Amino acid sequence: MNALQESYLALVRFLLPEGILDYFELSKIVEGLTGLNIYLEEKNLPPTEYKDQKLESKGFLPEIYIQDFPIRNQRVTLCIKRRRWEVKDTGEIVSRDWNVVQQGTRMTKEFADFLKTMY
Repeated sequence: MNALQESYLALVRFLLPEGILDYFELSKIVEGLTGLNIYLEEKNLPPTEYKDQKLESKGFLPEIYIQDFPIRNQRVTLCIKRRRWEVKDTGEIVSRDWNVVQQGTRMTKEFADFLKTMY
């Protein structure tokens, strides 16, 4: 990664909720009439509670929208796509347990609580 990319990443980390880039990738930013829409997709990193099982990514859950703090007087909406996986042995469809994530990372309790209540 070159110095300019590192600078952009540092700026993005500063503007987004703490710890979010550990689990999500920034896919795009759209400036519209109502403000900024920041699109994030969950990384294909299987949940740690299933580390001993074979998982296959099965796409994403429906997108959710979170109002975040304004940036330069622009309304900010985080458009988040959470991933889901299939446990190959059982066929069960699972997603990340945000209770586990919140305890093991720097993610804010409020953000983890919001993600938990969405599904």
